[in-house]
Amino acid sequence: MKLVQVELFQIKWPLLAPFETSFGVAYDKEAILAKVTSADGLVGWGEFAGDGPGYSYETLQTGWHIARDYLIPLLFKAPFEKPTEAPERFAWVRGHNICKAMLEACLWDIGAQQAGLSLRDYIGQLSGHTDLKDRLAVGVSIGIQPTTEALVERILRFRADGYHRIKIKIKPGRDLQDARAARAAIPGVPLMVDANSAYTLNDIGMLRQMDDLDLLMIEQPLAYDDIYEHHKLQRELKTRICLDESIHGPGDARCALELGACKIINIKQGRVGGVTKALAIHDIAMQAGAPVWKGGMLETGIGRALNVALAALPNFSLPSDLSASNRYFHEDLIEPGFALDKDNMLPVPTGVGLGVVIHEERLKKATVRSEVFKA
Repeated sequence: MKLVQVELFQIKWPLLAPFETSFGVAYDKEAILAKVTSADGLVGWGEFAGDGPGYSYETLQTGWHIARDYLIPLLFKAPFEKPTEAPERFAWVRGHNICKAMLEACLWDIGAQQAGLSLRDYIGQLSGHTDLKDRLAVGVSIGIQPTTEALVERILRFRADGYHRIKIKIKPGRDLQDARAARAAIPGVPLMVDANSAYTLNDIGMLRQMDDLDLLMIEQPLAYDDIYEHHKLQRELKTRICLDESIHGPGDARCALELGACKIINIKQGRVGGVTKALAIHDIAMQAGAPVWKGGMLETGIGRALNVALAALPNFSLPSDLSASNRYFHEDLIEPGFALDKDNMLPVPTGVGLGVVIHEERLKKATVRSEVFKA
């Protein structure tokens, strides 16, 4: 796989509605898209979904800088036999996982096309997994709403749309009341809360009260870089803790599971440095008997297509945050967008590579800057 050109696009695309977490409120999806061309004329796409330093230190500015000045030159250094070689090629650049994942995604897309396979089947082939799903049970992530009543209204609307699991964002002052109202509104439906690191062990009393709500999990209640204190918290709760921001790679996953800091892992391939690292975490959790699920970062359909293909692996046994395109956008940057089927499942694309078509006019409209790099 010899690469001859990389094009970066910084985009800004309006969200269907504001999305609020403990980090703040987003009104638009800002991201970087990478378009990589191989010597045989194939094109692979990847997405840098991080846009601000709330979730990760990586921003649009750092992503552009690290890709342009360090990682893209490494792509041109020598051909790749397989996309799984990317982490070793990129290893001397410390951190910057979201940027690395964007460029590695392009290699997976091109590799699948060269093999004549869908990305799902190509991931299965290189990982040795054969029990792959054709469609996915998916949940929806709901940001913090202006009022508890507004939250319940949105929950009921998404349940009517057929989503199998509801996730609500929480923060101090908007936690127990919202969670209790959500549970009362959808008794028996899988429900989880996501704190995005908004709490400390001083909040253990409030978190214990969550045990009465039959939650599927509490996601990342404590600090984004913590594993140790999460293991203390998990011992005090019946509800399973899921770690997200704390898991930056396979080593963190192994440590967290062995310490008992969590019982579930949210795998965001961007956060951990790409599909190759995500596959390793998937297998570590599987061996430990811990389920995983596929988190999202408000990706456009380009990043979502890769997430959907990855979530077809067997240990992604819990509904993932891979909603239909119309959950976040009036129009997606792909055509057609992702949509739930008649059984309210999300089909995994079967076309070669990513299996989606980029809508060039929408991409042009969304682009605020671009740059081309040649080998």
